[in-house]
Amino acid sequence: MKLTLLVTLILTTTCYSQTNKPVGGGCDGCELMYSDMPQNISSISYSPAWNSAGQKLLITGKAYKQDGLTPAANIIIYYWQTNHKGYYVDKNDLNIHVKRHGYIRGWVKSDNQGRYSIYTIKPGAYPNKDIPAHIHLSIKEPDIKDEYYVDNLVFDYDPLLTTEKRKALKNRGGSGLLRTLKGKNILIAEHNIILGLNIPNYPKVNDKQLKSGQKAGEDFHSITPYHAWGPDRGTTTCPVCRYGRYFGIMYFVNEINSQEINDWLLFLEQLSGQYDQQLKVYLIYGSARNYSFSKRNKQLAKLGEKLKLQKVALTFVPAFDDKETDIYLSRINSNARNTLVIYKNRNIISNSTNLIANQKNFKIIQQKLTNSTSDYFNLQIDKTR
Repeated sequence: MKLTLLVTLILTTTCYSQTNKPVGGGCDGCELMYSDMPQNISSISYSPAWNSAGQKLLITGKAYKQDGLTPAANIIIYYWQTNHKGYYVDKNDLNIHVKRHGYIRGWVKSDNQGRYSIYTIKPGAYPNKDIPAHIHLSIKEPDIKDEYYVDNLVFDYDPLLTTEKRKALKNRGGSGLLRTLKGKNILIAEHNIILGLNIPNYPKVNDKQLKSGQKAGEDFHSITPYHAWGPDRGTTTCPVCRYGRYFGIMYFVNEINSQEINDWLLFLEQLSGQYDQQLKVYLIYGSARNYSFSKRNKQLAKLGEKLKLQKVALTFVPAFDDKETDIYLSRINSNARNTLVIYKNRNIISNSTNLIANQKNFKIIQQKLTNSTSDYFNLQIDKTR
């Protein structure tokens, strides 16, 4: 009886501790988002620094649910940052509880399509430190009790953002790397947020599908496959390094001799033609079975010639866990028959595994690309100010 009671107590205590861990693992300062929070929050925010000194900056994008595709509405995004000189600036009327965040802070709430926009200035880096310039973000979902922080927004071209610091990024809520475009007197950056991505203790979705590849919201890693067919034939050019400015599709396969492969390649060739220079498509063959560089090179070159491919590049690596080509960073599951990844500006839009080559799946891929293209070229820009 005593032993049964002891086991029951242990199990109860264990379950309690597991189910009561805060989503996100705790957050120093995120609770300040509730200080002076407006009752009505718009999907567009102008920071208090918008008309002050500094380079004007627009950050715009969407909040998505865990699948990386479904827009998430009513997500509160709290942001705080330094001024253009790298200081969290105080003001006489600033609430004493939020002085460490400074006065350049604000809130946006995603609309029914998940959209939000923040008009602010580009922050400066902390003086005399090697920390890149950044903007802090914390998230409050309507159905999650805890607020949690996501990756700081940092700037891709920042000299303080070293290779080591890039590798240390956690991709909480998706990549925080901002790649800005120059508008008229303003920098514009798209930043999408994937709720729960790499967030500790986040409620899990019951999904038993085979997992392969990086997740939607993460940045596609640089890789160096060998190009057997295509414009970079005979080289180990990194696809996303050279052509990652717009849209791309990576089609990872574990075998090459099948009608399904041919059907996918012909569809992707047609799709590439529709988007011209706005889309680059690559097949990456990564089976470790009977690997021979020369045989694989000839095999893919023969396939490219047979299908008369002009747009799609055919490439290969020794295996999907190979470290010399850095393909292991892409996290491709060697048990998956195929993995199809769509990305734009290096940021992954979607990831699909074991897709059959049929009209239904072709339409799904085309729709994903069409929707993302529309988002990219129709940023939520308020022209009233």
